[in-house]
Amino acid sequence: MAKRSAPEVNAGSMADIAFLLLIFFLVTTTIETDSGLNRKLPPMEDQVDPPIIREKNIFTVVVNKNDQLLVEEELIDIKDLRSLAVAFLDNGGGVGDEACDYCQGERDEASSDNPDKAIISLKNNRETSYKVYIAIQNELVAAYNELRNREFLRLYPNVGLNFVDAQKKYDDPRTSANAAEELKPKLNVVKQMYPQKLSEAEPSKTN
Repeated sequence: MAKRSAPEVNAGSMADIAFLLLIFFLVTTTIETDSGLNRKLPPMEDQVDPPIIREKNIFTVVVNKNDQLLVEEELIDIKDLRSLAVAFLDNGGGVGDEACDYCQGERDEASSDNPDKAIISLKNNRETSYKVYIAIQNELVAAYNELRNREFLRLYPNVGLNFVDAQKKYDDPRTSANAAEELKPKLNVVKQMYPQKLSEAEPSKTN
C-alpha cells in the first residue's frame, strides 16, 4: 500500500498577515506620556532692586521627607490645605490703595493684604514622594480655581460656565474664533483679580 503524503500548509501569506497585524497594532495602540505640570513662567524683567515683600503676604508650605505637611510652621492634614490657602488668598486685609473690595475673607491685618500681593511659597524635601507632591500642587491650584470660579460666576452669570470650564472651552481648538474672543477678556479679568503666584523653592536635602 502506498504511503500517504503529509499535507502541506501553505505559509505563503503568513508574512502578509503578520505585516497587517503589525500595522493594526501600531495604529490602534496609544502610549500614555507624562505631560508634567502646567506652569507658565513669568517673562524676564530687568529689575535693579527686588520688590519688598511683607512676611504676612507669604503663605509658606513645607513638605518634609516623611511626607508631612507644614503650613505656616504648623502640622496639618493635606485635606485642610485648600481651605487654608483660600482663606489666605481671599483675606483682603489691606487698607487704602491695597484694599480689596471683592475679597470675602476675614480681613485680618496679620494676613495677606490682597490677592495681587499674596504669594504661596512651596518647598519640599528631595525625598518627598511624588504622589504627595502632586497632591499638594493640585490642592493649591484648586484654591485659586475655587476663587476664580466664584468671581467668574458673579461677574458673568449669563455665560453659564465657571472659570475652569470657560478656560477649557477657550483652550479647545473646536471652539469658534468668535466664542474664544468673547471669553478671552472675561478670563483675563478674573485672572488679574486672583493671579496665580505660586513660588517653588529649591528642594531641601535635610528636613
